[in-house]
Amino acid sequence: MDYKELANLIFPNAKPISYYEEKYKPRNLKEGAVVSRFAPSPTGFVHIGGLYQALVAKLMTKKTGGVFFLRIEDTDQKREVENGVTDIVNSLKDFDMAPDEGMISDNEEVGEYGPYKQSLRKDIYESYAKYLLEMGKAYPCFCTPDEIEEIRKKQETAKIRTGYYGVWAKCRNLSIEEMANKIKNGENYIIRFKSPGREDRKIKHKDIIKGNVEFPENDQDIVIIKADGLPTYHFAHAVDDHLMRTTLVIRSDEWLSSVPLHLQLFQELGFKAPKYAHISPIMKNDNGNKRKLSKRKDPEAAVSYYKEEGIPVQAVKEYLINIANSTFENWRRANIGKSIDEFDFDINKMSVSGALFDMVKLLDIGKTVISKMSAEEVYNEAFKWSEINDKELNDMLKNKEYSLKVLGIERGSGKPRKDISKWSDVKDNIIYMYEEPKEYDFDKISGEDAKKVIAEYLNLYDENDDKDTWFNKIKDVSEKCGYAREVKEYKQNPDKWPGHVGDISTVIRVAITGRRNTPDLYEIMKVLGKEMVVKRLEKVKDNL
Repeated sequence: MDYKELANLIFPNAKPISYYEEKYKPRNLKEGAVVSRFAPSPTGFVHIGGLYQALVAKLMTKKTGGVFFLRIEDTDQKREVENGVTDIVNSLKDFDMAPDEGMISDNEEVGEYGPYKQSLRKDIYESYAKYLLEMGKAYPCFCTPDEIEEIRKKQETAKIRTGYYGVWAKCRNLSIEEMANKIKNGENYIIRFKSPGREDRKIKHKDIIKGNVEFPENDQDIVIIKADGLPTYHFAHAVDDHLMRTTLVIRSDEWLSSVPLHLQLFQELGFKAPKYAHISPIMKNDNGNKRKLSKRKDPEAAVSYYKEEGIPVQAVKEYLINIANSTFENWRRANIGKSIDEFDFDINKMSVSGALFDMVKLLDIGKTVISKMSAEEVYNEAFKWSEINDKELNDMLKNKEYSLKVLGIERGSGKPRKDISKWSDVKDNIIYMYEEPKEYDFDKISGEDAKKVIAEYLNLYDENDDKDTWFNKIKDVSEKCGYAREVKEYKQNPDKWPGHVGDISTVIRVAITGRRNTPDLYEIMKVLGKEMVVKRLEKVKDNL
């Protein structure tokens, strides 16, 4: 018996690899076009680090006129969670990063290089595993889990590397006849890759982000087909990236140590290896110590957190691009109205070390992003968010005509308001436009003075006044109540007056809104209208 007969015994129905090589021809793309992918496992929520990798892949493919595809790596079916694929697909959609091809729902896909779920590609993996078997580059392994554990314990006792390699690879040197007999006798087996590597030899590799790295060769006979017939990640990704014609693999730097194995698999399969870019993880400052953002400890590690909080999609993407390319911040300042798609993203400028996650910075970007939106855009986004996350806000916003006026206050000016960083901020920022205040804090102004101020102002108030006339009337009230008409006057002689016109306008502001700091008071009063303004002022005056 030879290796071909052994391969046929194991995979009698597998097609020759020429069938798949013909079916999945090289892509017809212009030179330099990047083909990259987001290839998560549906084993939990989508991590912000995963979205970060997907964004870099999307930027690179868009920049070069390439293809960004979504592949689901679901060969570890014991760890798969319910709706895992749906969550992945929806997360990309939510952040305007839908793939050019690949999975578009739990069971739908687009593109000619599928299936894009690894669990549906079993026949393909069998063909390539059979190909390795035929060449003597793979073999069936009959070791039981107990035997593997025994090998590991012996290695640990001897204080040497653990793994299935060299003299520890018990099934590697079985004769073809021995292997065939064991299979015919019904013994359980898996398929292992027969590594040609030696640990005392080095390989040199140029990573797009990490630069030149050097590793010992891989000498481990890794499992390529498990007992359930599905491939391991290592084998599946090599076959898939070859057949899907991936040119650039962007992934977390935890996979950097796997490069020797992966390059070896590509070489032994006769494939051209893609380029690799290993991204450093997003870190968090934890009492002065840096650590990875944790799924268990940090709510912001989950992509769903940003949707639930209502942090604008554009803000999250701009923040992540800024982490990836520090030049983005200056570009954004110089190109205020431009789409982020116009930024010349450069993967070679990505940091070798992990960036610290900064929620303050992200929310600051959120304020800037929202400040540039029209009232209609803010309304639509806040309404859509509130439908799922805040019923009270949703009820408030149902009066669209009025709400557009509220959200239009100080919007569209040269210095637009920056008081909203996320959609969950909206209710607190505008609730006084819908409900009468419950508390009033006039600070250093006495209740007696506040009452007098409101009474005097009610005598002068006219909803038809322009802004200059309106403010001059507040100055008149200041004078009548014994306060400085101008702030400048007060500062020149602070002992002469108890306060100035700013304190008087604060009394009116607090009486109408319940707050000491709000957007433009004149605009607020215009939107509230005479009836509501007078009602609120009268109520406070009567209760002081």
